[in-house]
Amino acid sequence: MTPHVLTRSLDRSAAIFILVVAGLGILIPLSNLLLPAGSMFQVPTYLVALWGKYVCYAILALSIDLIWGYCGILSLGHGAFFALGGYAMGMYLMRQIGSRGVYGNPILPDFMVFLNWPSLPWYWYGFDMFWFAALMVVVVPGLLAFAFGWFAFRSRVTGVYLSIITQAMTYALLLGFFRNDFGFGGNNGLTDFKDILGFNVQAEGTRCALFFLSCAALIAVFLICRAVVTSKLGKVLVAIRDAESRTRFLGYRVESYKLFVFTLSACMAGVAGALYVPQVGIINPSEFSPGNSIEAVIWVAVGGRGTLVGAALGAVVVNYAKTFFTSGPLAPYWLFMLGALFILVTLLLPKGIIGTFNAWWEQRKPALGNGAAASAAREDGVAPKPAE
Repeated sequence: MTPHVLTRSLDRSAAIFILVVAGLGILIPLSNLLLPAGSMFQVPTYLVALWGKYVCYAILALSIDLIWGYCGILSLGHGAFFALGGYAMGMYLMRQIGSRGVYGNPILPDFMVFLNWPSLPWYWYGFDMFWFAALMVVVVPGLLAFAFGWFAFRSRVTGVYLSIITQAMTYALLLGFFRNDFGFGGNNGLTDFKDILGFNVQAEGTRCALFFLSCAALIAVFLICRAVVTSKLGKVLVAIRDAESRTRFLGYRVESYKLFVFTLSACMAGVAGALYVPQVGIINPSEFSPGNSIEAVIWVAVGGRGTLVGAALGAVVVNYAKTFFTSGPLAPYWLFMLGALFILVTLLLPKGIIGTFNAWWEQRKPALGNGAAASAAREDGVAPKPAE
C-alpha cells in the first residue's frame, strides 16, 4: 500500500522537529499549570505568552520559506497577510467585549463610540461568531494574495520588481489602517480584549491553551509544507525557482503554480497572525510595516532558506536574541546588530544554519560510511586493500 502523503513526506529531521514542537507544546503548559510558583521547573505565564509569540513567528517564517525557498518568490510584504489574519481575530475579540467596554456600548467598540460612529460598519457583521472570524482569518489574506498574484504573475513580474510591489502593497495597507475613518481603530488599533470563546484571555489556562494551539498549528503548517515540497508539485516549484523560462517551455503553466503556492502561503501567514493577537493582546497598523516583512525574510535566511526546519529555527533564534538584547543597554543598537547578523550569515553561512549543517553532514556521510565498512572488515579478519 502507498504510504499516506503526509507520513511519506517525513524524514528524520522532520520527525525530530515535530516531536520537539509537540513535546514543548505539552510540557510547557503542564509545567505552568501543575508546578508551584517557586519551582525551578515552573514556566511563568509571561514566558508562555512570549514563547507562544515565537511559535507564531515560526509559522510566518514557514509560509515565507515555502514561496521563497522552493519557488523563488521573494515577498517583502508577507507581514500584510499576517496582520490581516490578526485583525480578523482582533475584530472577533472586540465584539466579545460588549457592554464591558469603557463606554458600555453593547454593539460598538470603544473607539467607534469615541469617534461618534452612528452604527457598526457592514464589514464588522458576523465577527461576533467565532466560526465566521476563523473563516475570515484564512479567506481575507487568501483573497488578497490571489488578486495580487493574479495580476503580478500573469504580467510575469519577477525578481526584485515583484519584491518591490509586495512592499508597496503592505505599505499601502499600513497607510489605510492608520486612518481613523477606516474603521479599524486607527493608530491605536484593536486592544483591551476580554474573552475568547468565553474564556478570559488573561487567565493562565487560556494562555497555555493558546500556546498548545500555536504548537499544533505549527506542526500542521509544517506537515502541509512538507507534503507540498516532497510531491510532484514541489518538484515543479523547484524547477520554476531554478529555471522558470525552461519550465514554461516544457509546457507547465508557471503562473498557476506560483498563484497557488502564493495564496496557500498567505493563508498560513493569516493563521499565524490570528494566533498571535490573543497572546500579545493588541493588533495595530505597525504590523503592516515593511520592516516587519523584511525582518521575517531575515529569519528565513538565518535559519536556512529551502529547509523549512531552518526557517522555523531562525524565527525563534532571531526573536529570542531580539528579546534578550532589547532589554539591556544594547537596545538602541539592536537594528544594527540585526543587520550585521544578516550580513555575516550571507557571507559566512550563505545556506543558513540548517543548510550549512546539512551540507556538512552530506560531506561527512561518505567518510563515516567508509570508516564503518573498514571497521567491519577488520572485525571479520579481512584487511582493507590500499587504493591503487
